[in-house]
Amino acid sequence: MADVAIIGQGYVGLPLAQEASKVGVKVLGFDINQGVVDALNSGVSHIDDLSDDDIRAMLDAGFEATTDPSRLDEVKTIVICVPTPLSEDGGPDLGPINSAVRTIAEHLQPGQTIILESTTYPGTTDEVVRPALEAGGLEAGKDFFLAFSPERIDPGNEQFGAKNTPKVVGGHTPACGDAAAAFYGQFVDTVVRAKGTREAETAKLLENTYRHINIALVNEMARFCHDLDIDLWDVIAAAKTKPFGFQAFYPGPGVGGHCIPIDPNYLSYNVRAKLGYPFRFVELAQEINATMPAYVVQRAQNILNEDSKSLRGSTVLLLGVTYKPDIADQRESPAVPLAQQLIAKGATTVQYFDAKVADWRAVPEAERVDDLDAAVAAADLTVLVQNHKSFDVEALASTAQRFFDTRGVAEDSDKVERL
Repeated sequence: MADVAIIGQGYVGLPLAQEASKVGVKVLGFDINQGVVDALNSGVSHIDDLSDDDIRAMLDAGFEATTDPSRLDEVKTIVICVPTPLSEDGGPDLGPINSAVRTIAEHLQPGQTIILESTTYPGTTDEVVRPALEAGGLEAGKDFFLAFSPERIDPGNEQFGAKNTPKVVGGHTPACGDAAAAFYGQFVDTVVRAKGTREAETAKLLENTYRHINIALVNEMARFCHDLDIDLWDVIAAAKTKPFGFQAFYPGPGVGGHCIPIDPNYLSYNVRAKLGYPFRFVELAQEINATMPAYVVQRAQNILNEDSKSLRGSTVLLLGVTYKPDIADQRESPAVPLAQQLIAKGATTVQYFDAKVADWRAVPEAERVDDLDAAVAAADLTVLVQNHKSFDVEALASTAQRFFDTRGVAEDSDKVERL
């Protein structure tokens, strides 16, 4: 018998399962992907933050993965950690949440605690999840407990994980909040109580919208600072010496991952749908950040022009195609539109090197290179898209014919151009 079922065994659900297992909580990891379930039960991890040894330790502690929804009957707590992508119209796609909730509703037992962690728009827990769960006759806050607790997992972050990152909890009722807080309190250092589910849902969106807007600010500054011959990287280094009132954000070739390019759109969509007016900061930030790959392509063309070359007929090598450094996660990576636009603009060959990515399926036209040094020396332009620790940037920049650094880490030289 398990104590908790965590629905979705990805980058959110699996670290949560690990921390719960460490303190003796018997965890049932539910996922609809049979391959993921079989791998986990065999002690094999499929995410960056957990090793195979971590999974084996979880199994030794009683962890089990399953695709059998009838197992949900036996647990006291169910946590939903499924993805929430954008739909074709730019709004949130609640398909995975709705599917998970339907499954739970078929097996809902009196006294269970149901917690949604998937990022979504304010009101989802109360307006979508609760009615579906109550359709069978049980009432939230009376017969079962319902809460929202936003995930705060940062893949690749070695300092903060599920245990030492404060956990925000908002209950449908105070008793619901108490039940969810008691569950997380077993293995999370700090539980922060929000007034209700809507406040907890909005807190997550505020966190990511804050980052989204500030990244857009420095991305826009990167453009005019380049035109004014101002070193923005030096500007940021100087500004961040102020010990109060400033937090450093950095420009780049675009934004990636689930949080920044997607989550703020939930809030913007919700404001438009319910209130009839735009969330202008979010929409402007989205416009700026979404155009950064095209700006990088434009700069690449200009760099090649300085060497009397055109993009058409040139070989461009992209270094790092994941959305963050030192992880294999490619979700919403800006390298994808960057490569696609280079190809559309006529680059004869677009190559990539990333030790974390053996097969870049998002851009099948891009050629993977195995000999990095030889590829850098041969390419007309090498673009540092993601700065993995394994890259010796100075050595690569010195070998390259021209080196375009979109991460501000290479030393100035005649060969190097920085974003």
